Amino acid sequence: MAIFAVQLTFDPSGTEARMQVRPAHRDYLAELQQAGKLVAAGPFADESGALLLYDVADEAELRDILAKDPYTPAGVAEVTTLKEWNRVFGA
Repeated sequence: MAIFAVQLTFDPSGTEARMQVRPAHRDYLAELQQAGKLVAAGPFADESGALLLYDVADEAELRDILAKDPYTPAGVAEVTTLKEWNRVFGA
């Protein structure tokens, strides 16, 4: 398994559209967390984007997960960083 850090950026002009999709996005993330695929997730305090940590088999699995996220077809968030991450400290 590999842990990936994903940074999303939100378009400030798309806040209303994002708020409409956010409940479905959060339901999807809750399912991923229950399945052990999502380690942690949350928006930045300034609402400019979000940071998510995924525990997946490989980058291909992660890209499939991201494609199925309701934010993707709605076009309300852009993946600006997608990198494999090595955990040194933390559960």
